[in-house]
Amino acid sequence: MSRTSQFDDAGQAFPIYITVVGGLLLLALAYFAVGQAGATRSKAQTAADAAALAAALETRDQLVDQWVKNILEPDAWEAIFEGAVPVTDTCWRAQEFAARNDASVTCSPDGLLGYTVVAETDDPVGDSIVPGTETQKATESATAVIEGRCSFDLSSENADELPTLTCQGKRWDLKPGDLTDLPQPEDLFDVHLADSPESDE
Repeated sequence: MSRTSQFDDAGQAFPIYITVVGGLLLLALAYFAVGQAGATRSKAQTAADAAALAAALETRDQLVDQWVKNILEPDAWEAIFEGAVPVTDTCWRAQEFAARNDASVTCSPDGLLGYTVVAETDDPVGDSIVPGTETQKATESATAVIEGRCSFDLSSENADELPTLTCQGKRWDLKPGDLTDLPQPEDLFDVHLADSPESDE
């Protein structure tokens, strides 16, 4: 092969090389843009999950306080465990936790024992090869629910006794004159995301 032929081959290969490198660079930038968007969506979902759980946990604590306050009135227990008692709005807790995750939320009750929030990130996806991402923010939603864990029998004829409380297989024989050993909030109520298995928050 002559030297001229070698130069001709190299000259023909160079544009192909540039095209391949340019394509790979474009692909890398595309993957980076997808990664940016995914990270922003993940941040929004984390904010939504935390906010929904925070609102639900605050409501759970209010229900526990009401149960303790009415512990000597077993007839009131069922309404408390069903959430059918007045509680103050706890969406402020959702907003507080969203702010910790650099997001803002809208929050609303979902039935008697649940909260649904929609979280939007404070920061946009950022500049990328995808047009519009420099101002686009991520939005995700989550619902947290509260479930009573306990059962009891009100059929006792002895008015001086309190019903035995059974929570997930554990029994509490409550004595009106000795109420020092009471269930913890997590014993009385479970709080978890609507699409997640039960947790012990």
